[in-house]
Order: sequence, then C-alpha cells, then structure tokens
Amino acid sequence: METKIPQEWNKFYLKDVTFINLMRRRIYNVLIVANPYDAFMLEDDGRVEEKIYNEYTELGLRYPPTFTQVSTTEEAAKVLETTNVDLVICMPGNADNDAFSVARSIKADFPDIHCVVLTPFSHGITRRMQDEDLSIFDYVFCWLGNTNLILSIIKLIEDKMNLEHDIREGGVQMILLVEDSIRFYSSILPNLYNFLLVQSKSFSKEALNRHSATMRMRGRPKVVLARTYEEAITLYNRYKDNTLGVISDARFPLTPVANPSPKAEDKDPEAGLKLLRTIRAQDEYVPLILESAETENRTKAEAEGFRYVDKNSKTMNRDLRRLMEEHMGFGDFIFRDPKTHEEVARVGTLKELQDNIFKIPNDSMLYHVSRNHMSRWLCARAIFPVSAFLKNVTWHKLQDVDAHRQIIFDAIVQYRHMKNIGVVAVFDRMKFDRYAHFARIGEGSLGGKGRGLAFLDNVIKLHPEFNRYENVKVQIPKTLVLCTDLFDEFMEKNNLYSIALSDASDDEILRHFLRAQLPDSLIADFFTFFEATRSPIAIRSSSLLEDSHYQPFAGIYSTYMIPYLNDRYAMLRMLASAIKGVYASVYYRDSKAYMTATSNVIDQEKMAVILQEVVGKEYGDHYYPNMSGVLRSLNYYPIGDETAEEGIASLALGLGKYIVDGGQTLRVSPYHPDQVLQMSEMEIALRETQTQFYALDLKHVDEDFSVDDGFNILKLKVKEADKDGSLRYIASTFDPYDQVIRDGLYDGGRKIISFAGVLQQGIIP
Repeated sequence: METKIPQEWNKFYLKDVTFINLMRRRIYNVLIVANPYDAFMLEDDGRVEEKIYNEYTELGLRYPPTFTQVSTTEEAAKVLETTNVDLVICMPGNADNDAFSVARSIKADFPDIHCVVLTPFSHGITRRMQDEDLSIFDYVFCWLGNTNLILSIIKLIEDKMNLEHDIREGGVQMILLVEDSIRFYSSILPNLYNFLLVQSKSFSKEALNRHSATMRMRGRPKVVLARTYEEAITLYNRYKDNTLGVISDARFPLTPVANPSPKAEDKDPEAGLKLLRTIRAQDEYVPLILESAETENRTKAEAEGFRYVDKNSKTMNRDLRRLMEEHMGFGDFIFRDPKTHEEVARVGTLKELQDNIFKIPNDSMLYHVSRNHMSRWLCARAIFPVSAFLKNVTWHKLQDVDAHRQIIFDAIVQYRHMKNIGVVAVFDRMKFDRYAHFARIGEGSLGGKGRGLAFLDNVIKLHPEFNRYENVKVQIPKTLVLCTDLFDEFMEKNNLYSIALSDASDDEILRHFLRAQLPDSLIADFFTFFEATRSPIAIRSSSLLEDSHYQPFAGIYSTYMIPYLNDRYAMLRMLASAIKGVYASVYYRDSKAYMTATSNVIDQEKMAVILQEVVGKEYGDHYYPNMSGVLRSLNYYPIGDETAEEGIASLALGLGKYIVDGGQTLRVSPYHPDQVLQMSEMEIALRETQTQFYALDLKHVDEDFSVDDGFNILKLKVKEADKDGSLRYIASTFDPYDQVIRDGLYDGGRKIISFAGVLQQGIIP
C-alpha cells in the first residue's frame, strides 16, 4: 500500500545554515591577575596558553586568546590602559591584595570589561563572601588548580556573547544549566565543555571537506548558566524553541540575590522541581535532568518523569554524560525496543540513518518518532534545517509510521543534496552514493575545467530559483576529480618524463603510458563511483592551463567515454586506460606545438582528470541524450530582434561532441525560441538541419585505446534515432505529398531535427 504524505510535508525547501557567521564575538585578550605561585602553576604546570591554543586549533578558530599575567593592581592598571582587554581573571592572594579587592578596583575603572573572580574555598573566604555584594562580577569560580576551568570560563562568556545572534542566524541549540553552588558549577562546567567539544569534533565528520568540518564545529550547543529560578525561566521562555535540554539543581533562590553564594534561608528547596514542571507543561519532549545531593529528590523527580543525577555519587560526571548522550541526542542514535529498552539498531552518521530508516522495526520507530528523538539527535549534530523541519512533523499531527520514515528519508536526501551542491567534497567511500554530487581525490588543483564546473555548481547553489520548474533539475552531472597531485605521482613513480618530453610519436607515448601503473588505492574509490553513478562515464581532461580566461586550450587534450558494465573489473580496466590516455595527451605532438605557439612551458602543465556521468539513455547497444547543446553568452550574428547580449544556443540530437566537432546543429536564441532561421523555409530546413548524430558504442568494450579519443563513438543517421523512438518531442516531419513540414512525428516523411516540441510547444522536460 502506498504511503500518503500530506502536501505540506511532501513539498518542502530546506534553507542552508552558514556556519561561518556563527561565534563572531570572541575573547581575544585575557589579563590574569595572580600571585607568582599561581602564575607559575598556570604557565608551567598547567600550560594554559598551550592547552587553549591546541583546543582552538582543533576547533578551526583562527585567533586563540593571548594571556597577559600580572601580580599587582598597578601592573593590571598599566596593561588595561595600553591593551584592549576582553576578560580579566582575578586569582587569589595577590601580592598587594586579595582577589575580590583587585577585581573591585578594576571594575570601578573599567565597568564594561568582563571580570571573573577565582577563589579557593576556605571557611574564612566563605564567611567573607556572604557579607559582600559580588553581583558586579560576571562569575565567581572555585579555584583548585584545574587549568581546564580557564577554558570553560572563556567558552561560557563567549557562549553568552553569541547566544542571541547564533540562535537567530543558525538555529543553534542551548543547554540550560541551573546551579547556584559555586563549587558545583566550577567542577561541572569543565566536564560539560570537554564532553561538548569532543562531540562537536565527532559530528564535524558530517562535513564534506576539512574547512567545512572546522566551520561546522561552531554549531555546537551553547551552555548557559542561570543561578536563580527567575533567570532560568526568563532564558527558557526566550529560547524555548532552541533548548536542547535543561540540567537543574534542586535547591536555589527564586529571585536574584546580591550574593552569588546565598545563605540557606534564601533558597527554595523545591525550586528545581518547580522549574522543570513549568518547562514540561510547555514542552512535552525537552529532556529535563534534576541533580541533587538530597536523596529524597530522586523519588520526586522520577515520579514526574524527570531524569535524576546524584551529586554525592563518585560517578556523577559519568552519569550526567550518559543521560546527555541518551536523551539530548549526543553520540550514536540508538534505536531501542520500547518494551525491553534493548538496542535494536545504531546509526552514527546522517548517511547511515538514511540507509537504515526503512529497516527499523515499527514499534521502535514509533517509540522514537513520538518522542521527537530524531529531531533532537539532528540538532545536537548541528544539522539544523532537517531538525527544524522534522520538529514540526509531530506524532500528534501525523500518526503514520511509514509516512514518518518517508518524510525523514526525503528530508535527509534533500539536505545532503543541498550540502553537496557548490561544495567540492573530499571523496569518502563511506559517504559517496547516488545522492552525492561533486568530490575530489587528492590535494592538488582541480584544473581549469574542474574549477569551471565547481564554479557553475556554486552558481546553481546561490540561485535556488533555477529549480523552480516541476520535474526539471538544473545541476551538473555527478563528478569526481582526480587532482593534479595524482598526475605528478603517476609521472614520477612510472619514470615517464623521459619518454613524454622526447620526440617519440603519439602512439609510442600512449603505449608507454598505458603500461604504467595507477595507485592501487584508487580501485575501491572507482568501484564506489561506478556503484553511485551506474551510467557510462566520460573521462575528461582538466589541465591547469585549460579554460583559463586569457588563452583557449579547449579541444587540445583527449576526452574518452566508457560504457557502464556489470563486470566492474572490466570497467576498471577501461577507466584506467582512459585516465592514462588523458595523461598521455599532454605530451602529444599537437599539444607540444600548441604550448610553443602560446608561449607556455610544457613542464608547467599539470593534468587533473574529471570522471563524469554521461547524461543520456540506453537504446539497444548505443547510448546518447535526446538533446545536447552548447551555449555562448554572446551572439555575434543576431537576426531580427535578437540582441548580441542575449546569447545563442546550438542544439543537437545525441552526444555534444557532435556540436564541438562542427556538425550541423540548430541555432536558436533562448529569448526567441520561435524564431529559428533554419526552419523559416522548407528548402533551408531540408538542407541545413542535422542528418547525423553521435552515440556511445556499448558493444565496444575491448581495450584497444588509441590516440583518437573517439574510437568508440558511433556516427549514426537520424533515421536510427527514429527507430530508437528518441525523436518524439524534438523532430518535425517533411510531408513529400503536400510539400510542408509538420511539427511532430508522422509515418513516411523525412524526420527533421527541429526541437519544435521543446521550443514552440513548451514540452519540458
């Protein structure tokens, strides 16, 4: 039975997120006011600068903060007057005063600078803090010598600075931590950030190349610390649609207090439960975790369906991490049996989810869909467009498991397609499938043609309106580029330069190249590409000098085509020979002569190779498209009301090679599709329209690769296409009795390639 999906979820468009616009505001300069002992400990034992530098490099953030360390208030004042400081960290027991006094004097002179106090906890300090108003500082932390805390402080302040913008710009998620105990949040935050940064490193593997991976890590969830009920509920109400989860203490003040370490009588013992109840009433799905040192709170929390973590437990951090993994969508997605809670399947990436979504048992699928788990998992992995879309497709609105499967599958496919367009991905056998699009193997250049295709792909990405027509997809064919470094390696390892640069004949050069060896590591990659493409493949040259703006190199090098074969080893042999044939064509006599004529040096030329699916259809033992074309942006010979700027198209039946080789084509201005000069009079139409076309010979699968790259291209008469039934919308018929040309196919008369159905009757596709 076919699944019926409501129209609103059947047709949708996902908007991409630009990670480069996230985390724009940063802490660049940090001033640490510390006594000599703590300064030494930070610098030498903790190597805080090195740790933070390493973490920033891993995150792909360009500017890790620089640290300046001073010991006295006077030194601090001098630095603050001459340097643009973003954050001051005041540490305990300085030479001239304690941390609080130093922080207070800095805030008096520089009220807008972020200021944090680190202090060890002794009875004296605790007593003193209870009598002081510390609300002028951003945070007070408990300092036990853990340098990871410094990193957490910087991240916490950066998260707060970027929260509003990043949620609005990209749909980034927030984890709300509600905790008023300085000791406790000082120990939980480093663990929380460590967990999040490891997670963001693992989900960045969803990206298509290294740059995208580092950018993607900017989409990790933000941690926001609230210290009272009022602050927590205000934050939640403001960002409820982007809350990934809430971790709350049980006992804390309801309203703000001047002191960050309030007395017991200021706290409400049920504040945490009240907060979680209020949130649950607004969102039935958001994960809520209560942590408490009072054991009776476990029963209360679990009775209301909240998760519970015991603060006194030695495994507290591990317990919290496990709950976050399971309920906030971190780690692998584990499909569970709703009755036994046993694992029935596990997926680690978006592609794995796409591949397995139809294999998950119905009851497990229902369990996860009805609790919004899928959307949350995608959120935690910064796949915001799909997550936001699926969040609206709730079980209340659509109670059909198979429809949910199909919607999830379609959304993932559309997202992967959107992410692929306009990006040159690094080829990965685990990710490249029929929904992948453009990838490269190697680190070198894509060559001129490769760059041109990548640019076109990017133009298509920037203009989604290209795809506004029903059943028409504007895209470049599936493409894999072997970069120029593979060419260098091939030439070096096989010692080919001596024969290549000699005066040997083209045939001899080709013979040497065909005997040479390509790297074995490519075999599995090529098999993956065959499987994903399942069509004949064009092996095209893409040299450094080709398609450059200032000198034409088109048509100088070889382009081979090979048929799709079920015997993948036979196809591999043909592909390898074709690649070597393209490499060899750099050194053919015509290429060398052209190099000399254009004042280029042959050893500067490097060859990338493009493997691209051949667009078309199989007809018996040959393969060709109904329609191919060459577009020129300038029409040098405008006719009638055509203008030069409107450009001109040359259209033909069969492979586009026929047009490039100078065959007879139909010349038409896309702005004036009904004004075709060649069809204006019968004599001209009979004399000047296409009579032959090119097709790929699917029978020709032996390995006699020759210098002529068209050795397996057939030149056929138009009547062969008529037998194939491929002329339906592109031909007109000459009626010899009435001496007229009629649009469409009729028995008896000669077929004329007029593209009348497409140009005049608007039959598209």
